[in-house]
Amino acid sequence: MTKTSIDADAIRQLASLLDETGLNELEYDSGSFRVRLSRGATVVHAAAPVAGPAAPAAAAAVPASPADHPGAVKAPMVGVTYNAPEPGAAPFIQPGQMVTEGQTIMLIEAMKTFNPVRAPRSGKVTAILVTDGQPVEYGEPLAIIE
Repeated sequence: MTKTSIDADAIRQLASLLDETGLNELEYDSGSFRVRLSRGATVVHAAAPVAGPAAPAAAAAVPASPADHPGAVKAPMVGVTYNAPEPGAAPFIQPGQMVTEGQTIMLIEAMKTFNPVRAPRSGKVTAILVTDGQPVEYGEPLAIIE
């Protein structure tokens, strides 16, 4: 694996932009490297590494990221998430709650339209991965239902 030199000033500028805009996440791709800044974590990717031989899977393997979890509910569109039907109201779901297939679990606002995100299966909500008012991208994990 080769090391890539990173421009620390560019990272600082991106972090400042993240703070100035109030965003929770920002991604920059220059072609040779990709930087994704997120409140709480920073991930820097160089050129994609070549996959080596696969390690045997453990019996109770835990996915490396929430997006890999088989119960992940992913964002169907780009927008801003809302966990409750209106400000001050109780959230649609909470960790530990049972949900039924088709139940609204949150809203995504896109172009001033509120779109319901529905549970793709019945089960128990084990995690809510987004905060109220957080911008999300298509395919980003929103919650885990097991």
